[in-house]
Amino acid sequence: METTRFAPSPTGYLHRGHAFAAFTAAQAAAGGRFLVRIEDLDISRARAAYERALLEDLTWLGLEWESPVLRQSTRGDAYRSAVAALAAQDLLYPCFCTRREIAEEMARAVEAPHRAGQPRYPGTCRRLSRQEVRQRQAAGQPFALRLDAAAAARRLPALSFEECGRGPAGEQGQIAVQPEFFGDVVLARKDLPAAYHLAVVIDDAFQGITLVTRGHDLFEATYVQRVLQALLQLPVPRYAHHRLILEQGRKLSKREPSSTLRSLRAQGVTPAQLRRELSLA
Repeated sequence: METTRFAPSPTGYLHRGHAFAAFTAAQAAAGGRFLVRIEDLDISRARAAYERALLEDLTWLGLEWESPVLRQSTRGDAYRSAVAALAAQDLLYPCFCTRREIAEEMARAVEAPHRAGQPRYPGTCRRLSRQEVRQRQAAGQPFALRLDAAAAARRLPALSFEECGRGPAGEQGQIAVQPEFFGDVVLARKDLPAAYHLAVVIDDAFQGITLVTRGHDLFEATYVQRVLQALLQLPVPRYAHHRLILEQGRKLSKREPSSTLRSLRAQGVTPAQLRRELSLA
């Protein structure tokens, strides 16, 4: 029995792109289980009102899901346990860099490593001595915990994942994983027990997810998530990536004005009309 999930962040209203993802996830779970997960780890932005609006939008679309809904804000112990397991393998290191310092170092680099069009963390704090790390921690300097991607790659066999949909370049079938593609990603911070990549693989295993259905923009994220699954000996779901809905040539986003489901409802648009517009009728 297939189990798939739709996992939005309750930091705003759903838009047509979210609707497309929710519809396709529900279709993929036809005859199986469709779960909604609330990714509310960013407590500075998550709001109960946003969550209520989000669930109202899904109900308006005619979607049904199992109760209770899992909230990542209740899963801190599981995330901390995973962080401890990775630390025990000597695969994490503290990073004291601020965003500004990282940007400045990358600007100085002649050929900064890149991934997915974005500069990759250059490994500044990976080169710190143990003594300097202890001194900075003793001084109370804030830090994040990063995955040592190169060390992880050396310990892992060849990895792959099964793509049941179609990647952004038409990828299908078994996709070889590039363990160092994302570089040394942040996995936890003082104010955050787990960053996105770690939290989702822990929760997918906990909920027995067998199929992850999501947009092309997260296709390459599967590389680092597959690495974490291997390091933590977690089951590996199948993946089905789908096209993105664009508005005036750009991806729909909470950071930019987009057509929300709430605004479409106010205009009298029906779920059936939306399905037709998204080619899901």
